Amino acid sequence: MIALTQLTREPLDVSAHLAAVASPRAGASAVFIGTVRDHDRDAGGTVVTLEYSAHPDAERILGELAAQADAAHEQDPTGLRIAVSHRLGSLGVGEAAIMCAVSSAHRADAFEVARDVVERVKAELPVWKRQLEADGTAGWVGLGGLEEAIA
Repeated sequence: MIALTQLTREPLDVSAHLAAVASPRAGASAVFIGTVRDHDRDAGGTVVTLEYSAHPDAERILGELAAQADAAHEQDPTGLRIAVSHRLGSLGVGEAAIMCAVSSAHRADAFEVARDVVERVKAELPVWKRQLEADGTAGWVGLGGLEEAIA
């Protein structure tokens, strides 16, 4: 079951994600939090800010990606619960850019599905980031999902 999918300019709240996937049937919850770091292999210097923007269909696509992950793991008879959010706007180092929580009867399923959701989002969601460095250099990074968004 998809409990929450959203693109937001507001800070991500781990408690809200865990509450969204809470269930008396759940024996495990796995949480992934992707944060802005101060370095990147494509950066020439220190990263200070990431600016995230999205295609107008990105929120719908986020829901579809979560649903695909849910369908791919329907062997869990107790039912999975998935909550995933991605930030938009300007984020500083240390801020959460993506958050995914998954609950399941068993930990292995929760870990597996959380990873699946995050990998799908990273590869296919039409959300892009502009990376700003301490010296004023800026560049676009990770333009994945562009082909699907404009197709």
